[in-house]
Amino acid sequence: MGFETILLIIAISAGFYMAWSIGANDVANAMGTSVGSGALTVKRAVIIAAVLEFAGAFLVGTHVSETIRKGIISPELFLGNEFDLVYGMIGALLAAAVWLQFASYYGWPVSTTHSIVGAVLGFGVMYGGMHAADWAKVGSIAASWVVSPLLSGTISYLIFTLIRRLVFYSDDPVRVAKKMTPYLVFFVFIVLTLAMVFKGLKNLKLHLEFMEAFWVAVLVGIIAAVISSFLVKRIKHVEEKERVNIKQPAAVGKRVEKALAHLQKALAKSDGQLGSELSNVVGDLDTINNDLSRKLVIGSESSDYKTVERIFVYLQILSAGFVAFAHGANDVANAVGPLAAVITVLTTGSFAAKSAVPVWVLGLGGLGIVIGLSTWGWRVMLTIGKKITELTPSRGFAAEFAAAITIVLASKLGIPVSTTHTLVGGVLGVGFARGIKALNLKVVTNIFISWVITIPVGAIGAIIFYYILKTIFG
Repeated sequence: MGFETILLIIAISAGFYMAWSIGANDVANAMGTSVGSGALTVKRAVIIAAVLEFAGAFLVGTHVSETIRKGIISPELFLGNEFDLVYGMIGALLAAAVWLQFASYYGWPVSTTHSIVGAVLGFGVMYGGMHAADWAKVGSIAASWVVSPLLSGTISYLIFTLIRRLVFYSDDPVRVAKKMTPYLVFFVFIVLTLAMVFKGLKNLKLHLEFMEAFWVAVLVGIIAAVISSFLVKRIKHVEEKERVNIKQPAAVGKRVEKALAHLQKALAKSDGQLGSELSNVVGDLDTINNDLSRKLVIGSESSDYKTVERIFVYLQILSAGFVAFAHGANDVANAVGPLAAVITVLTTGSFAAKSAVPVWVLGLGGLGIVIGLSTWGWRVMLTIGKKITELTPSRGFAAEFAAAITIVLASKLGIPVSTTHTLVGGVLGVGFARGIKALNLKVVTNIFISWVITIPVGAIGAIIFYYILKTIFG
């Protein structure tokens, strides 16, 4: 067996390992909120995501992949030294995969794109010097760490606040939710269809202009809205044996909160008998305020609440399914791109700036993603779905929809964003809509730290693996 064959086997194994790591970490972007909100069980989420991720990767995954992911280092560096490119790309795949597996073990949602970009960047700079990298592109990627979660978080905050005011604060939330659903479905399908056109269908060379794509999306949205208007009428009102909480207008909670603030100030300056009496009043009012903050509009055990959330279950699963399909179509390139470059060099003895991706490689990438999701995907799902903030179907829908809007806007404007960062930002937005105390700041801090160190960890790992492979085979 020649050393080219051995290298090819190692490269295929590294590509599969990277795809497995993508499945273990990144697929939670699509399904984490659905699991956390109770819209789907882990088992059902895995099955749905497995089918849609594989379909996206295999059917519309990129068939022509950039040899150097995202064009961050110059390919001219390797003219006459093609095997150095092989060692570097295999090293980048291994480094990114190891980091993703480590992050997945601890349940940290990190960007697979940034992992492979960091790995390729580190190897490229080590090989060709600082001038070898496109630092403007690297800078735009770093800027997306801030832009992605901030934009998505703002949008999810606004969406959830709007849903809360229009639906949960209304006199008849079930009627309003059913009335709003066709409109929500219309906008959801417009956004998600545009997401597919920009992130997925471009790989089938269906290059539509923005306005052409927009009108196609509008048509799809109208059809979906009409269908949903009939389906939503079939959702039955959840029966309740006993009304647990009495619905209160939003103004009541605000006034109680203000009264509590004033009484706390008075208590701080009083003493003696009055201070003792005020302390009792403040304690009682604080208990009322806490209860109102949890169940301000309709009690979480009431039939109205459960029926409204049941409606949002379908909307959330719908948006999660689209995100899973688009993710498979787009991010499988993180595994198969470097692998395609290696296969091209080992089979032809040279490389091209763009390498054809064999169908079996796309299938291998899709299979790796599915196995990674099935074995370790639950770890990151729990972080996104349960540990950042408490999610319900309506909150999860707001987060997913905000992420999809952000991806479409970024694709149109040419801003590089991470699916992971947008989804985490969306979850933070709906949590923040209920107040900073609704967020687990320790978990959020750990996630932010993992984002910052992703690129340097990938870079260092790629350099180490490059030298190991160079020593063994060079």
